[in-house]
Amino acid sequence: MALIERLQPDFTFTDERGTLTQLVHGGYEQVNAVFTKAGAVRGRFHYHRENRETFFIISGRVLVRAEKDGEREEYTFTAGDMFTVEPFVRHDFHYLEDTYLVGMYSGCVERPDGTKDIYED
Repeated sequence: MALIERLQPDFTFTDERGTLTQLVHGGYEQVNAVFTKAGAVRGRFHYHRENRETFFIISGRVLVRAEKDGEREEYTFTAGDMFTVEPFVRHDFHYLEDTYLVGMYSGCVERPDGTKDIYED
């Protein structure tokens, strides 16, 4: 079983005006738009205990490393790719190009008590 699952958006509609891509129509409480410069690293091999994360790459290129129970995998994602990371899968992002992406979380990462569903242990 792959540590990271590749997904498809719900649908894409294109006409003379441009393109509309519906990524999802439910299941997420927090949505982030992220821009990261080439050469940067985000995540520093963290994991979430509660949250499933889904990402859609708008533009750019990113190398994602994943690890769980001693199994390690690497993936390179580019514009139009969509993927999900389940809870307890350690992961980080190495940006190979300037990249815009959308990150969606099944729940809020920041809890009302100020703690976060982000672990590095």
